[in-house]
Amino acid sequence: MNNTTSRRLFMRNSAFAITGLAVLTPVLTSAFTTSESPYLGYNQYANTKSDLRAGIFNTNSVAVKGIIYEKDGITPLKNAIVEVWHLSPNSSKYRHRAKLQTNEEGKYEFITDFPNKEEGKSARIFFKVSNSEDSTFTELILNSSGAHITGVHWEKNQQLGNKLFPKKEDFLNQSTVQFNISI
Repeated sequence: MNNTTSRRLFMRNSAFAITGLAVLTPVLTSAFTTSESPYLGYNQYANTKSDLRAGIFNTNSVAVKGIIYEKDGITPLKNAIVEVWHLSPNSSKYRHRAKLQTNEEGKYEFITDFPNKEEGKSARIFFKVSNSEDSTFTELILNSSGAHITGVHWEKNQQLGNKLFPKKEDFLNQSTVQFNISI
């Protein structure tokens, strides 16, 4: 009889421990996140490749390149981390994600499938740019008339002057966008 009782106690205590871990895990993991994203779909554990396309024969892609500048809007920021993500085509999931690093001239570059859009909004690519001192979130809006920035991006990056507004060029089924950011 003692074996049955101790087995029951073991099972009950194990169930309590598992339940406690299940409840505490989201709390513990969110405690280690250094900066919360104001945008859905952010995943700090993105891949490090620069080609995010689901296949090389996709008919509609966008190449994004630019320079990350220091707060002065003049000095390129080398070795900055650029994290990007967007809704996958024909999906409501954020499967297109990458984590890139700027080169010695502050340049970054990636190619991806054209993003899906949330209902009532234009397609968007979200960015988190960071270095050892600071980080910032922003977004690039894409539609048939061009590439655009939000009011928040405009306010935070006015020091870029004529480099502030994205430039979009279309050729066949690929768009190329020049998008600069300062942190």
